[in-house]
Amino acid sequence: QVQLVESGGGLVQAGGSLRLSCVASGGTLSSVVMGWFRQAPGKERAFVAAIPGIDASPRYADSVKGRFTISKNNANNAVYLEMNSLMPEDSAVYYCAAKYGSILTTASYYPYWGQGTQVTVSS
Repeated sequence: QVQLVESGGGLVQAGGSLRLSCVASGGTLSSVVMGWFRQAPGKERAFVAAIPGIDASPRYADSVKGRFTISKNNANNAVYLEMNSLMPEDSAVYYCAAKYGSILTTASYYPYWGQGTQVTVSS
């Protein structure tokens, strides 16, 4: 059973940066896909980025390519989401998620979820 705890959300002005962290327990990052999703009020949970357990390229939603970077530290069982050039439309609750197997961009394929962390970008 993989347990995930996010941190690092907050309030930032447009154009600013935030770094989200997710620490996993009950599993090893080298064997799971780690993903970030976000959910704005009244919207479905949407894929942001994911990184595989073994060496392979991460995937990003088109809306965040070039602005967000996902990375991980297997030794610390942690995954990070560096968010730059933030825009008001990036405001949402951000969730860390985990699954075994390959990267998928649909939230329902991820059985393990953190509690979420709020990101608010003011204009």
